[in-house]
Amino acid sequence: MARQRTPTSIPALPADVRLLQGTAQAVLWLAVLVLVGLLLVWVVRQPVFALRSITVQGDITRHNAQSLGSFVLPRLQGNFITMDLQHTRAVFQAVPWVRQVVVRRVWPMRLVVQIEEHRAAASWGAEDVSDRLVNTHGEVFEAWAPDLEDTRLPRMDGPMGSAPQMLAMADRLVPVLAALGAGDLQRLTLSARGSWRVQLDKGARVELGRGNSDELLARTARFVDTMPSVVATYQRPLQSADLRHLGGFAVRLKGVTTLAPPPPPPVPAPPRKRGPV
Repeated sequence: MARQRTPTSIPALPADVRLLQGTAQAVLWLAVLVLVGLLLVWVVRQPVFALRSITVQGDITRHNAQSLGSFVLPRLQGNFITMDLQHTRAVFQAVPWVRQVVVRRVWPMRLVVQIEEHRAAASWGAEDVSDRLVNTHGEVFEAWAPDLEDTRLPRMDGPMGSAPQMLAMADRLVPVLAALGAGDLQRLTLSARGSWRVQLDKGARVELGRGNSDELLARTARFVDTMPSVVATYQRPLQSADLRHLGGFAVRLKGVTTLAPPPPPPVPAPPRKRGPV
């Protein structure tokens, strides 16, 4: 009969040997990963991935290819693969008059940039702040001062954050004030206490007072409906008006005064004659 062999067990490696083998394998895989990473970095930096063109789209009136290129190109980094689109968007967003930017990669090796420019609706702030404007969305932005030399815009001056409210009010006031015939809107002011004032380009100033937009528009419309008869009576243009009075308004016309003339000086009494003593 054949003898049965008893199974023999292979002794386990010592713990320090197993640790050494594991460490060697980890170092080997790490070296492989580093080499693969370096290879990928080398590949993506090859000239074949260089950006070939940048296409700018949108209704752009404030810039041309030369002005955009001189501002943007020195600030761009990377190629078609490595370029950070968020950084690129921020570079285009920093261009004056640019409101919104969308940047996307288009194969092969092309960058497409969609630009929306600000459309100025009014100047903003005090007279000495000449480079701040309000766009058609009610947003305050800064522009190059030379770009404003040929731009005649009404001015708005109000508390911080009130530009959207003031733009909406101006849009409603302009057609109402046009019937007054005293000029176009030159300045709209909103005080910190919520009181509105209008300055027209022919010199007239109108105090609208406080209230919501509907109340102010109704008050202004009543004033505009009344003024033609007043102007026709005195044949003088409007100088100022105050609509803050309850149930009426006060008006001043150029060359017309409502002050009474000063009373004449008193006539001295004749001297009394003295009789004989």
